[in-house]
Amino acid sequence: AKVRLQIQGESQGAIRASTTAQYRGVLGTILTMVKTEGPGSLYSGLVAGLQRQMSFASVRIGLYDSVKQFYTKGSEHASIGSRLLAGCTTGALAVAVAQPTDVVKVRFQAQAQARGSSRRYQGTMDAYKTIAREEGLRGLWKGTLPNVARNAIVNCAELVTYDLIKDALLKAYLMTDDLPCHFTSAFGAGFCTTIIASPVDVVKTRYMNSATGQYASAGHCALTMLRKEGPQAFYKGFMPSFLRLGSWNVVMFVTYEQLKRALMAARTSREVPF
Repeated sequence: AKVRLQIQGESQGAIRASTTAQYRGVLGTILTMVKTEGPGSLYSGLVAGLQRQMSFASVRIGLYDSVKQFYTKGSEHASIGSRLLAGCTTGALAVAVAQPTDVVKVRFQAQAQARGSSRRYQGTMDAYKTIAREEGLRGLWKGTLPNVARNAIVNCAELVTYDLIKDALLKAYLMTDDLPCHFTSAFGAGFCTTIIASPVDVVKTRYMNSATGQYASAGHCALTMLRKEGPQAFYKGFMPSFLRLGSWNVVMFVTYEQLKRALMAARTSREVPF
């Protein structure tokens, strides 16, 4: 739903961003997709999405604490600057690894599911092969710079605001370090991240999904959007973006905190002498 709303109104020559309907709002977009393309359209690009998360999230989240400790030289009290720097670093590293999966995911989510051979790609592996054949290996890394910018912003905003909100709740004794605190901090981080990252996210989506030669660069894509659709275009799909990031953050951070706690407990039990 987010991707469909973000590319709506953009002409791509023979390939149009919306071939069957105009999308209005989160619920309207979902209902229109189900009505015109079937329920399966809501999970278009799922395989590439799973590939992206397994490679992308493992790097940016798994390395965050280690990189943060590296920048703070092992200090227990990390400054906001150190947290931002760690977020940018792990976000950029993750994009370098996972960019092809992100390109394929966006292409699948953007294509209206027409029947038979009129579909842009017939499967995940077909998408990788077709992009590499028609656009070269560079096509699989298309939009790397805006994606690095987007994910550096998202990574910083998610991880840093989660840390800050959680610390504030604990220091004010409003909550204890348990599930409700993790849930609240994660949802708040999702809202802050969506506000900050939405303009770059829309440009990234448009540029990744664009036909060859449609835009000279990500900057050209942004200027074209501004000239043709106005500043509001940079916040297209805001609500599904927030619902996506909010729910993703809740699942990610709650799971992360529980796994971290379980690992610490297991490590402690091994160190206790009999």
